[in-house]
Formats: sequence, C-alpha cells, structure tokens
Amino acid sequence: MTKFTRRQFIITTSAAAAGSALVHGCSSSNTASNNTSTTNTSSTANVSPVADAPKVETTTARLGFIALTDSAPLIIAAEKGLFAKYGMTDVKVEKQASWPVTRDNLTLGSGGGGIDGAHILTPMPYLMSLGTITEGKKVPMYILARLNTNGQAISVAETYKELKVAKESTPLKEAFAKSKAAGKDLKVAMTFPGGTHDLWIRYWLAAGGINPDSDVSVVPVPPPQMVANMKVGNMEAFCVGEPWNAQLVNQKRGYTALVTGELWNDHPEKAFAMRADWVDKNPNAAKALLMAVQEAQQWCEKAENKEEMVNIVSQQKWFRVPAKDIIERAKGNIDYGDGRTEENFAYKMKFWANNASYPYKSHDLWFLTENIRWGYIPANTDTKKLVDQVNREDLWKEAAKAIGVPDAEIPKSSSRGVETFFDGVKFDPANPEAYLKSLKIKKA
Repeated sequence: MTKFTRRQFIITTSAAAAGSALVHGCSSSNTASNNTSTTNTSSTANVSPVADAPKVETTTARLGFIALTDSAPLIIAAEKGLFAKYGMTDVKVEKQASWPVTRDNLTLGSGGGGIDGAHILTPMPYLMSLGTITEGKKVPMYILARLNTNGQAISVAETYKELKVAKESTPLKEAFAKSKAAGKDLKVAMTFPGGTHDLWIRYWLAAGGINPDSDVSVVPVPPPQMVANMKVGNMEAFCVGEPWNAQLVNQKRGYTALVTGELWNDHPEKAFAMRADWVDKNPNAAKALLMAVQEAQQWCEKAENKEEMVNIVSQQKWFRVPAKDIIERAKGNIDYGDGRTEENFAYKMKFWANNASYPYKSHDLWFLTENIRWGYIPANTDTKKLVDQVNREDLWKEAAKAIGVPDAEIPKSSSRGVETFFDGVKFDPANPEAYLKSLKIKKA
C-alpha cells in the first residue's frame, strides 16, 4: 500500500510564494488549524425553515471548501439561505488552504476543531475510509452527492506553445525526453495524489506515451498556488479546476491544452462528502444539508444565474479572485490562450444537467480502479464492497424526492454504463479488470 509523507504532499518554493498574493499555506501536517483560512458563514439570507423541512437532530454543521468554481453549490446554499430553509440554521462554510488540510480537518471532525463535511475530490473519501491517506487510521466517509461534472483543465507552460499541444499529449514526449536528458527536473502538477486532477493528468500523459512515474515528476500543489508556480518556471504543466486555468491564460503565462470534458465527456468531478459518524448520528440533518446543496446545484445550473454566482464566489471572503477570471468558463466560453476559442462549449462545467449531481457508483469504481492502476491502493482491494460502503446514492434519492425532483429525473441505475475516453479506451464497470489489463502504462 502506498504511504504518503508530508514531503510528498507539498512543493516548496519561496519564489512562488513571493510572486503571488493568492498563495496560501500548503502544509499537510496533522494539526490543521494553523493551516486553514476560514470563512465562517451562516446562511446570510433571512429565510425561515419551510413547513416540511426535516426535523433535524442538530442545526449546526461545519463544511469545508477549496477556492474552485465547483464549490459554488456550498457557497450558494449558504448565501441564499438554503441551509436555513431546511432547518440547518447554523452552517459554517470554511475555506481550506489545500486538500491535505481538508483531509486533516475531516479527520479531526468538528468535535476536534475540524469540519464535518466538505467539497472534496471524489476519491478522497475512499482513501480516508481505507486509511491510505490518514496514516493508517480509517476515517469512514460517505459521499452524498456529486457536485459537478466537467470543468477542469490541463494547462501547459508558454514554453511549449509552438508544439500546439491539445487533446494529445504526444507532442510533449520528445520535448520532455530532450529536457530530461539535459538534466532538467520536469514537474507536472496536480492537487492531491490519487485525486481527480492527478488521475486526469496521468491518464492524459500515459495516453500520449509519457510515463507519469518515470518521464516526469508528478507533484501536488494547492490550487491557488498553480499560477504562481508556473510564473517562476517551476512546472511544465498542471491540472486543476477553475478559475486557475483561466487566470493563467489571462496573465499570458501558459495555455490550456484541453478541458477535461474533452478527455471524458461529462466525467464526474468533485463530491459533497461527510464523515459517516456525523451522518449516522444526524440522518435528518444530513438530508437537510443535501436538500440545500441539491437546490443550490439547480440554481447554479441556470444560465441566468451565472453572473450572480460568479459575483458571489469571487468575493474576498470566498475565492478572492477577479470575477473576470471565472465568468467566461463558467458560461462555457473557453479561450485556450493559443488562438483556439469555444462558445457555450458542450464540455462546460455542469452542476445539475444530465444527472451531474447523481453519485453513480460506476464512476466511483473507475476512480478506485485508477488508484489501483497507479499503486495508490492495493490491487486486491474489494472495490465493489468499498463503493457500497461509501457511496450513499440512497440518501441522494431521498433528498431529491423531498425537494420535488420528478421521478423521471432520478436515475434508476447505479451505473451510467460503459464510458468511452478520448483515446477510444472504454471502461465497463461490469469488468474493471479488463479495463485495467488493457492499459499499457501502469504500475498495477
């Protein structure tokens, strides 16, 4: 089983820290309180609970988020009073400095000064439940909803602009080989080992014949530090959510090779997850939180709400990023930074459309299979059993029905079926072993 040390979780660069006011601390020590930038925000709208709100066991919850556009449903649920609408009148939504800090605060739980739930990389609740990223201590988690599909991107340094790298990473293979032969340490960044961004960039590199474990160094960097590191030449490429790819383009420090929906159309991304013990102790409160998040996702999906959504999340207390760095990609308008542009792109981030919120078990199975592929979890992991333990699609359905989602819009199956990637590779959730066997570059 792969062990992760503190050193593996961070890339230290004083130059990057000095180069950007957006840089946050990225320590992954077990004491998270000193490393967390918090925004304590109860529901700000004056909303009274609806008559049929769940009879909650507690009105209090602490939820974490990272400054990424796909955290918008949690922020909107707080700002629009949706948590209060369903009886959760004291919900705090707190900014986390990095994914390791999110992990540490979830491990602590609110009783220990941490948090109860979070906007999170989908694989992390599984890795926590296994104890893989929590120093062997199992922290049982539940995934209650998917927060979004699509909406991430892989960006490349300005140095490689003449190569016109897009969906295929192949043009980088020779360039990387020459640089490595000349003694350069080639860094490619993602946000957390085994997380979604790590898996997207690994898949993309491997599809082009680049081994992410031997041809480059894949390093974790907190999202707000990505652009700063690119500015000072610390990395060749990175994968992260928005607004950081757009900000890189706006500052003319690099360009977007592809948005991740091009890699896998309508792929699952972040999740809304909570500690299992909190949900088990407070099932009605968990349902109320989920109802609020689902309603916020519906609101965020509407085109007429995009401007307001961006104006809210860009504020100092949330992202502290110019709205112009968020708005266009939130609308599906992509300026790749290399002359290519798209308007109302089919691969834009979705919060609710096309069952974006539904936590398909088949998708979680893919994430676990990829974690096996890269050696993060043992090959003999009982992935189906683990998915059944962590994925609470049953709670999603209960909450959806409670807010009036029509039966026709609630998936009947735990599987979305066979998935096809940009390179023609298919993942059949009924036979993940065949998928894994078909991949040329892998550890497992």
